[in-house]
Amino acid sequence: MTLSKSILRVALATGLLLLVPLAGKLFLPGMAWSGGDFIAAGILLFGAGLTFVLISRMGNNTAYKLAAGVGVAAGLLLVWANLAVGLVGSEENPANLLYLGVLAVALIGAFAARFRPLGMSNAMFAAAVTYVAVTAVALFIWTPTGAAAEPQVRLVNVLVANGAFAAIWAVSGWLFRRASATSSGSTRQLA
Repeated sequence: MTLSKSILRVALATGLLLLVPLAGKLFLPGMAWSGGDFIAAGILLFGAGLTFVLISRMGNNTAYKLAAGVGVAAGLLLVWANLAVGLVGSEENPANLLYLGVLAVALIGAFAARFRPLGMSNAMFAAAVTYVAVTAVALFIWTPTGAAAEPQVRLVNVLVANGAFAAIWAVSGWLFRRASATSSGSTRQLA
């Protein structure tokens, strides 16, 4: 499939996915999405889809494509959850900005690895470790105060949720490692 057809499919899928919250806004009185929420969701969904298309084209096996999908989904969920409710405390907690470091580690690692499977595996594992480290810093070193503090949030809930997010990065790393084992070592170009 050509790149332009893939991009068109991503745009159509994004539009279809945005119909779900639109229907909710029209028929559910408690649905409080604004125009800005739809724009942000559209940018996130289209960006994630486009990123997947570009990265998956560089792999030559199913494990690589699946690993790319899981890694992109991990990044999308990280940003979405952070914007929606925050990953530690409320979305007002400035410690949530530390999670951008996880994305930076994943992206810098991917570019440094030139999107080769073994290097991508290392980048995803590094993102998982960074996720755990950021969570520890946000919970135990840079604790929220004032409006950002939420005493009713249980530590166990935060640890389990953040552990699950870190595990998604690790699964992507494991899948890239499997892709590396089955790969002939060659990669494709973006276009």
